[in-house]
Formats: sequence, structure tokens, C-alpha cells
Amino acid sequence: MSKVAVIGAGSWGSVLANVLVKNGLDVKIWTREEKQVAELNQQHTNRHYLPELKYDERLIATNDLAAAIKDRQVILLVIPTVAIRTVSQKIGKILQENNEQPLIVHASKGLELGTHKRISEIITEEIPAENRSGIVAFSGPSHAEEVARQDITLITAASTDLTAAKAVQKMFMNDFFRIYTNEDIVGVELGAAFKNIIALGAGALHGLGYGDDAKAALMTRGLAEISRLGVAMGAKSQTFIGLSGVGDLIVTCTSVHSRNWRAGNQLGQGIPLADVIENMGMVIEGITTNKAAYELAQQQQIDMPITQAIYQVLYQGCDIKKAIAELMQREGRSE
Repeated sequence: MSKVAVIGAGSWGSVLANVLVKNGLDVKIWTREEKQVAELNQQHTNRHYLPELKYDERLIATNDLAAAIKDRQVILLVIPTVAIRTVSQKIGKILQENNEQPLIVHASKGLELGTHKRISEIITEEIPAENRSGIVAFSGPSHAEEVARQDITLITAASTDLTAAKAVQKMFMNDFFRIYTNEDIVGVELGAAFKNIIALGAGALHGLGYGDDAKAALMTRGLAEISRLGVAMGAKSQTFIGLSGVGDLIVTCTSVHSRNWRAGNQLGQGIPLADVIENMGMVIEGITTNKAAYELAQQQQIDMPITQAIYQVLYQGCDIKKAIAELMQREGRSE
């Protein structure tokens, strides 16, 4: 597994590509932006996303998708959830034409609007079985900014095929990047998606001026409700107390690096949602995932009061303070 194509050159995609190059792998990274390709290849920087990082000169960027994935043993998708299906369709056609069968890995976090499908389910539908050797989800408590400066980071590689997960583990492991394997890809993908909803709430609490007690309560009860929905959808409960569950929840709910936390923080300060989205300049996965989770909870008849409150704020124009008051005034119950 020495030849890798990374699809997506945002902060996370470009950092993962850089880690793999420094681990001795042959890596090509794809982006549709010609200027970004030129910058990565000539200046070895990606200033829009990580202005302080100097990328390894061996990393090759291209805006030609076919060239990026040709003869690659692994394709790593690191793109917004909304683009997964379209890009997977294109990759599937190219792989069919070339009669190739790489391992497909994704490091994206979210659910598809409308279908509510997980990313591995979308990949399964769009890349034929004969053109992939396996599917692995790559997730955990991680910020691109910290991996870029080689802070200690732990990630989960999840797949129903443990051999495939172990192959990804071997690719990424080094002195600062430690990978665990997990066979519960359903739980890992759902934990990765749902934690962004709670991070929006944590940011909103900060923006409103609430302290640590409120944030701890939100994270604890948020974990309880996303675990309930996850188990109802086929995940294992213990996955939600692992790296891709509580680990990712903690880092996303407490760090200024988290775009979902930053978005929630702006909402808490009274900034309109449309302006928050424009200010961010990057996809805020928690906004669309909240809608999907709310609809799933309704279908599964799962009680998710925090998710519902955030949905009311995002999609029904409810005032944040009113939503919090209604949460606090619900009938008392056993934990």
C-alpha cells in the first residue's frame, strides 16, 4: 500500500497527505483548483487552509482526477459529505475503465441529506464492488492544525474487513500519529457525524457566556442521545465511548480549531445563520447533519432533545435562549 491518492486538498486532506509522504509513501493529492495545485507544487504551501505549514516537496498535486487515481493502491477521500456521491461516481467510472481495484478510505464526517446514508454506504453504491478491495472509515479526535505541528494524535481506522483496517493503520502509524482498528464502521461513522451537532451547541453556549458546568452537561447528555440513535441504527454502544465517539466529541466541543464550535459560537453571539455560513468560508457539517439526525430520530422514535433544540434554532427560527430554557424546563427524569 505504498501508492496513495488523496482526494481533497483542504486542511485535513492536505495534512493527511503530508503525513503519508513523510511516512515514505508515494502520494498524489487532487483538488479542482488550479491555483491551489500550482501553490502546492511550486511553493509547497496551502495558505488558505494552513498558512504556517511547509509541505513535503515530494507531495504531488493535480487537478486531473484520472491522473490522480491511476495506478494507486489506496484512494483516500477527504471532501465534504455533500460532494461524496458525485466524486465517487466519477472515481467509479475511472476505475472501471482502468480495471483497477484500490482500497477506498474516507476521512469525511457527515450524513447525506435526504437519504440519511453514511459515507461508506454512498461509496458502496457508487464504486462497483469489483473496483474496490475494501472500504475503511478514518476518524477520531483530530485537528489538522495540531497534526501539522506533529502533536500526538490518535485515530480509528474502521472497516468490516479487519485486514483493510490494519493496512490503513500501517500506512499512517508514526511517532506522533497512532492508529487503532475497529470493525464497527457504522458506529465510527455515526459518531463522527453526530458529534458535530453537539459541537454547534457547545459553541453556542460559549457565545452566550455560559461556563464549564453547562458545557460539560451538554457534552454528557449529547453523547447519551447520539449513542441512542447510533445503536438504533446498528452501531455498537461501546464505540461511542471510544476515539470516534467521546474522543471526537471532546475535541470538537472544546477547541477553537473546530469550525462547528466556531459556527455555534457566532450563533450564540447573535450573528444570523446566513452570515455565520458566509463568515466560515468552509463547509459546516453539523448544520446539515443536524437536519439528518433530527429526521432520523423522528423516524426511529428516539428521544433527542438537544438535537431537536438545535434543529429548532437552525431551521425554525427559534431563539437560542428560548431553546435552552425549554430544555431545562422539561419534566424531571432518571439519568
